[in-house]
Amino acid sequence: QVQLVESGGGLVQAGGSQRLSCAVSGSVFSGAAMAWHRQAPGKQRELVAIIRDGANAAVYSDSVKGRFTISRDNAKNTVYLQMNSLKPEDTAVYYCKVVNRGIAYWGQGTQVTVSS
Repeated sequence: QVQLVESGGGLVQAGGSQRLSCAVSGSVFSGAAMAWHRQAPGKQRELVAIIRDGANAAVYSDSVKGRFTISRDNAKNTVYLQMNSLKPEDTAVYYCKVVNRGIAYWGQGTQVTVSS
């Protein structure tokens, strides 16, 4: 059974930084894609960033490009999201996702609130 546990959320002022972590346990293929999504109140869940193994290529949404960085540590089975220059519109619940052999697994989410 694959389980994901996020941590690192909280309250931060606009312009500040925060790092989210997602620890993955269970049998996960080393090449599994790992991603962060977010959902703001009244809005649909959206993809923030995704990283694949191999070339370690990362893709970002336009709204976070240049400010957020996704990375992974395969030895620790952990994916990170470094968020810089945070804006109030980044306020949302952030979810970690792993796609393992075609099946998507989600974490429980962690709240990030950016105050103006």
